[in-house]
Amino acid sequence: MTTRRYFIALGAAAAFVKAVKPAFAQKTIAGKEKLIVRSFHPEDLETPVELFNSFITPNDLFYVRHHLGAPGTESTNWKLDVSGLVSSPQSFALEDVRRFPRASVTVTLECAGNGRAFFDPAVAGIQWEKGAVGTARWTGARLADILNKAGIKSETKYVSFDGADKGFAKIPDFIRNLPLSKAMHPDTIIAYEMNGVPIPPLHGFPLRLIVPGWEGAYSVKWLEKIAALDAEHDGFFVKTAYRYPTRRVMPGATVDAKDMAPLTGLVVKSLITSPKDKASARTGTSVLVTGFAWAGEDEIAKVDISVDGGSTWMEAALGREHERYSWRQFSREIKFPAAGYYTVMSRATDQKGRMQPIEPAWNPSGYLWNAIDKVRVNVEAA
Repeated sequence: MTTRRYFIALGAAAAFVKAVKPAFAQKTIAGKEKLIVRSFHPEDLETPVELFNSFITPNDLFYVRHHLGAPGTESTNWKLDVSGLVSSPQSFALEDVRRFPRASVTVTLECAGNGRAFFDPAVAGIQWEKGAVGTARWTGARLADILNKAGIKSETKYVSFDGADKGFAKIPDFIRNLPLSKAMHPDTIIAYEMNGVPIPPLHGFPLRLIVPGWEGAYSVKWLEKIAALDAEHDGFFVKTAYRYPTRRVMPGATVDAKDMAPLTGLVVKSLITSPKDKASARTGTSVLVTGFAWAGEDEIAKVDISVDGGSTWMEAALGREHERYSWRQFSREIKFPAAGYYTVMSRATDQKGRMQPIEPAWNPSGYLWNAIDKVRVNVEAA
């Protein structure tokens, strides 16, 4: 499938979703009744931002992103095959994976296309707004332990991952890969638990790769095949999809493949969860601004709040709960000086000094939207 045909298909899918949105509003997917349905098949579900009120996102509120639809999977006959450039190819049952030393990591996963709906000009794809993100505690075996068990060879440069979801007709199989250094990192795991329970089917049961700090599509679900390679996998979802311009481009422009590189880490970002957009308030009354901020492989250093269009900023307090790859809750109590219409803004800065931009770079796939977040508040006289 050519790049042009793929994006034409994505555009048609996005148009269909928008066209039938009123009908979708009356339907839900079992176990995810509170989420916004962006697509029924494959299942693409977004979390309403007002439901983000805890450091760990409950499993029933965690967003869902699929490319091919969730397969039916069972743990009784599950096999995880490790092949390619290894001295001893392996086939692990689920219980074999569970016998490796346990490792846990708290990770904020975010779809690379989260915020795609806000790009101008519009781009094809699922029109995510703000809620294709969530934080969970993942437990499983270190990928490095499994690769070492198979005897990974010195010429290995990449490791590929294939789940039980399969391509069909002209839709390619969803296969991703990691450079060896990220695959062997001790925080990269093959998880079998999500927030202390077996991973739910929509989130990758029985096994899911978890790649901390990198965009969510690297964390392949329903994992059943791993291969050690001496070069990048040549499939569509490595060579064509999930790539980003190596330079800033004119909005709406076509970007040559040679000017694109694979997406890896997430960018610094914040999200206001309260007050809700278009909320009302009264003069003289305190309003608590809360939300979350994250930065992929780096930690958040500070979050600033503005109520005057960015002319002045006030530093928010950061929550105590945080880990290297997780978001950080922030809060700031404010009072509006007079009646009127205000835009409350949040701007995150990470420990490397990277700050949220006013406007992120446009790109043809609508990836990595991280503009300063805004909600509108109408303030009436007390």
